[in-house]
Amino acid sequence: MSFRRILLSFLGLGLILFGWTAVPEKAVPEQTGSVQGITGDALVDATIGEASNFIPALASDTSSSSVTGQVYRGLVRFDRDLKLVPELAESFTVSDDQLTITFKLRPGLMWQDGKPLTSKDCLFTWKLMSDPQTPTPYGEPFTQIENALTPDDLTFIVTYKRPLARALVTWSFDIMPSHLLEGQDITVSPLARKPVGSGPFELESWEVGQRIIMKASDKYFKGRPLLDRLITRLIPDPATQLMELKTGAIDMMALTPDQWEEAQTDPLLKENYNFFRYPEFAYTYLGFNQKDPRLSDVRVRQAIAYALDKNEIIEGVVLGFGQPANGPFKPGMWANNTKVKPYPYDPKKAAALLAEAGWRDTDRDGYVDKDGRRFVLTIMTNQGNKVREQTGLVIQARLKEVGIEVKLRIIEWAAFLKEYLDKKDFEAIIMGWTIPMDPDLYDVWNSTKTKPGELNFISYNNPEVDRLIDEGRFTLEQAKRKEAYDRIQEIFFEDVPYVFLYVPDSLTAVSKRFIGPEVTAVGLGENLPVWYVPKDRQVYKLN
Repeated sequence: MSFRRILLSFLGLGLILFGWTAVPEKAVPEQTGSVQGITGDALVDATIGEASNFIPALASDTSSSSVTGQVYRGLVRFDRDLKLVPELAESFTVSDDQLTITFKLRPGLMWQDGKPLTSKDCLFTWKLMSDPQTPTPYGEPFTQIENALTPDDLTFIVTYKRPLARALVTWSFDIMPSHLLEGQDITVSPLARKPVGSGPFELESWEVGQRIIMKASDKYFKGRPLLDRLITRLIPDPATQLMELKTGAIDMMALTPDQWEEAQTDPLLKENYNFFRYPEFAYTYLGFNQKDPRLSDVRVRQAIAYALDKNEIIEGVVLGFGQPANGPFKPGMWANNTKVKPYPYDPKKAAALLAEAGWRDTDRDGYVDKDGRRFVLTIMTNQGNKVREQTGLVIQARLKEVGIEVKLRIIEWAAFLKEYLDKKDFEAIIMGWTIPMDPDLYDVWNSTKTKPGELNFISYNNPEVDRLIDEGRFTLEQAKRKEAYDRIQEIFFEDVPYVFLYVPDSLTAVSKRFIGPEVTAVGLGENLPVWYVPKDRQVYKLN
């Protein structure tokens, strides 16, 4: 799981919070375990993919960002109720014209190498993230800043060019150490493998192909976490992960739907694990490379949408643990356009659209062809995600019914990212995104975000969508934002850059050894630094 259910994704998280003044939080929260003097033990989980880079600006895959999410911290964070609260900052204020944010840092902040963390590091982070030479998918919100000042070590002032709805949430991004990165080429920095942050845990070791170990940091400003270690093991096969869960070799796991159902009747698992089910801030989709000459025809993409039965996938693959997706927002969000409905399952309409686009079964072999070539579509997804693989099999069967031959390719995660997505070397993909709590769609959908490592890897380009994205992000009036996002969803329905498939439920098992896990508005694990294990249940010792 690699804590992907625990951590908030930076991409797209935001709230309209201008005009609000934050009050200081307590520097050290109440910690039940520490009051009792209970520290020790380790939490062991598993990931299906190898990490690649531990510099926050470059950590674009789940395995890497799960580590940076524990090692680093931002100026602000979302709390259990989705309220934006100070983190490295002690407080912040926003000017009446909505353009300037003044952050007051907590005194005594320290990097994990013992150096002081000051406003200079905030200034450096802005400069690094807004530098066009920095190969980061997260930099655009930082380019909206006109100027930044550091009157003293504890004061950081940023002024925006124009009101930006997600300006404040930009600073939930991890602050990076200027004393280790300034003047360096971050693409070859040692911090890619040996991060130095300000968060609750620090990297102890990275055994490539085996495991990542993080240990509790005694320099964390809220106090040392109660657990000694977080250990993430690389186990690409979910079935093997479940075996390890049953033996107690891992403590926490994101279950597939069939594993969830099995667990409910397994006496051993029920005795030793607590189970948490809740709707994810995520959706699964079938995405099309817009540069593919066949898929660039909107009639073909619409045909594929009509050919798929989303309810069949939800019932047959995720066993009912989900709901149909109709766009890039979670059902129930204010930005979601309830008038836009998922494409209905209509294979006759699909066949008619394919024929209109010139794809017909001229040789009566059951597959459509054009100019003497059969329509063969290769769909890729990442290794280790059984649900996506099974989704691909359902899609394969349904598209065969309308004459499209589908070949499925399952690719190891790191190779999938670097060799195929970054290089745009694919036809169609089954993937998933975290659903933004704020509907700023810039990073994934703007036509300029197509460089290697950026997130519009399907090369979607629609000038009206670009304009509407700007309308939505550069206003603080929710009604105007709503109009923009409603129209974007209508365009997505017409364009079908993705077939938005389903919003899944998160299904997670956590060992009963741990006191503290609970589901909040941000999911499971918002309070991870205060999870603890009673002394008589502890298994692992910190050497």
